Amino acid sequence: MSNEKKFTLRNAINQGLLAGLITTLISTVGMVELFSQRQLIAGVMTMAQLFIFLIPALISFQTARKAPKNSILLFSAVTSFFASLPVLVLILLASTFGLRRFLINVSPSLIETLTFGQGPLVGSLILVLATTAVGVAAAFVDQMDEKIRKPILAGLMWTILVGTFSEILQERLRAFFGIGFTNLIIKSKALQPVAALIFLVVVTAISYFWQQRGDSIKKGLASQSATQRRNMTYAQRIAFFVLLLILPLLLGSYLSEVTNNVGIYVLMGLGLNIVVGFAGLLDLGYVAFFAIGAYVMAILTSEGFLGVAQTSFWLALPVSVITAVIAGILLGTPVLRMRGDYLAIVTLGFGEIIRIMANSDLLKPYIGGAQGVLQIPKPSFFGTSLIQPGQLYYVVLAGVLLAWFVSTRLSNSRLGRQWMAMREDEDVAEAMGINLVNTKLLAFAIGAGFSGLSGAIFASKLTSIFPHSFNLLISINVLSLIIVGGMGSLPGVVVGSLILVGLPELLREFAEFRPWMYGALLIVMMLAKPEGFWPSAIQKRELHADEESPPVEEVAAAD
Repeated sequence: MSNEKKFTLRNAINQGLLAGLITTLISTVGMVELFSQRQLIAGVMTMAQLFIFLIPALISFQTARKAPKNSILLFSAVTSFFASLPVLVLILLASTFGLRRFLINVSPSLIETLTFGQGPLVGSLILVLATTAVGVAAAFVDQMDEKIRKPILAGLMWTILVGTFSEILQERLRAFFGIGFTNLIIKSKALQPVAALIFLVVVTAISYFWQQRGDSIKKGLASQSATQRRNMTYAQRIAFFVLLLILPLLLGSYLSEVTNNVGIYVLMGLGLNIVVGFAGLLDLGYVAFFAIGAYVMAILTSEGFLGVAQTSFWLALPVSVITAVIAGILLGTPVLRMRGDYLAIVTLGFGEIIRIMANSDLLKPYIGGAQGVLQIPKPSFFGTSLIQPGQLYYVVLAGVLLAWFVSTRLSNSRLGRQWMAMREDEDVAEAMGINLVNTKLLAFAIGAGFSGLSGAIFASKLTSIFPHSFNLLISINVLSLIIVGGMGSLPGVVVGSLILVGLPELLREFAEFRPWMYGALLIVMMLAKPEGFWPSAIQKRELHADEESPPVEEVAAAD
């Protein structure tokens, strides 16, 4: 039976009510009121209004794909109309009974935001009409030709993204182009309406051009000789490398600091990607190696700590990595026959043991206990101390490039194929002659080495470390960024780090809702895009094998 016969008005109503309940939930917990303080387009749209209409629009978009062909707009209108009803009920209850006695975040300013400052009666009517109109518009966009729909969606997405980070963009534009030019684009930390419209049109036009000409351009490039393609590849790599080198000059101090934090998590993610993404070994104690690398660096470089002569950062760095590698082997040895949940529990226990030992009084004379290790010097290069974030960026970049090079070589090597075979089925891999002991130990050791490297850089970056900096949440964050980016995908690690580390740093004013956003993002990812934002080719084929293969009936008919 087709989806058209299955999907009814009752389904549309249920989806609309679900969208409305989600909007009501984020309103009652205080997200909408907080987001109302951030404008995206000056005098036109706030982030709160975006969230109010975005959820019904997405649900209506999905409804349009499931509804009968001759009733798409009707079904989408019904979905979006019912999406406004739970919010309408919240407005009426708050205006009549004063819900703030029970729900502290249902304040007058929240109701004013939901009613667009027009009062409960008129504002409720505007809310219902606007939500329904947005839902119908989403369905209309869904029915457009793909070559038109994709450019429009790309233009909207990029305009919203630029509006979200307009405050940061404003600071960088002022640094390069002055206040006068910046005020033409951004006003009061929000995009000017005219600038937003121009940006929307330009991005849509570029995307439309690529939709029309992209295939022919790709065919033209593919028809070039091998020498020309090789030269173009080299030119692209050189241009990208030059961009990486001058990036601190473009970003400034604050964004360079954010980039350093992202880079440290990329470094950890590349290591855990070997353990989890390549080898399929679920490691929840990965933060232990991060802590070991940091503490070794701190002990060796801190002035007068434990009576040890102060060591250079560059001499302590390989010692930190080797110590983490040894710890990875020590952890891997007793868990060689474990897999799945059992391995996760054991590694989780190992990570907690390291954290508790670092916090204990027993080791306090050696590693500082709860007081941590202070006065860790910054790295120095030819006598120049790398104090500024833009200077320390190059140390982080060097570590990421090294880890990327090693990961790339390993993924295409015999060892990398052994890891992937072991990830799919350990018994079959062993039957094919793969030595599981050596293969697992190498995965744990190399992954731990990358984590130790990131921990050593982290310690020098902060100049002081404490046991609470190495809790379980670090391991969860690194595992989450691999899942969001794409298991086994090296570019996916970068994408996941930008989303889960970079975005929260740039939106610190909404930090109290970070766990909500984490959970919502993971749920949406597992439902809509389980392979991640940038999956590896193998992972994508595995998860979409049923979609790519023809139905059984077609195969039988062909036979």
